[in-house]
Amino acid sequence: MKKLDLIKLPFSKNNPITVQVLGICSCLAVTAQLKPAVVMAISVTVVVALANLIISLMRKSIPPRIRIIVQLVVVSALVILVNQVLTAFVYDVSKQLSVYVGLIITNCIVMGRLEAFAMSNKPLDSLLDGIGNGLGYGVILVILGFVRELFGRGTLWGYPIFEKLGLYNIGYENNGFVIMAPMALILVGIIIWIQRSHNKELQEKS
Repeated sequence: MKKLDLIKLPFSKNNPITVQVLGICSCLAVTAQLKPAVVMAISVTVVVALANLIISLMRKSIPPRIRIIVQLVVVSALVILVNQVLTAFVYDVSKQLSVYVGLIITNCIVMGRLEAFAMSNKPLDSLLDGIGNGLGYGVILVILGFVRELFGRGTLWGYPIFEKLGLYNIGYENNGFVIMAPMALILVGIIIWIQRSHNKELQEKS
């Protein structure tokens, strides 16, 4: 596999959420607003990329019987570091994300890439695979955060878009259902449908 494909494929034919159906819980939990969605996307990308790199560097010295424990220790250490950085620099967002940053430790995307890729590939390839999968996951979160905040609150990144456009003056009202968890699942379903309807390979897989 070409190194560029390691970055590109998770955006389309091998997206962690829409194709592998991993990380769905965070789609429901952290995408009611755009800002937490972006921060979560960056956090997961950093963790999965660095975890992939570290495990790949250690792969030949990890006894098979304790490989999962080693992977969990590495991911836990990285998540703690990320959480401390968020608390120090974006405290308001870290409070919004609450326990969900800690749950990156059990995110199927992170553990899945470690087991399926980093344990059997070179460090650079593993790093690129982690970046690609993190960004592929992140782009779905950003799309959901954008749509849900815009139509559920009329804002983007807290800025009152619809108020500035004067839509409330002509009778528009925010749709509270959009910021509820079921709508996130519906939006993911729509994205999966659009993606698969334009990709014959994914139609064959299903």
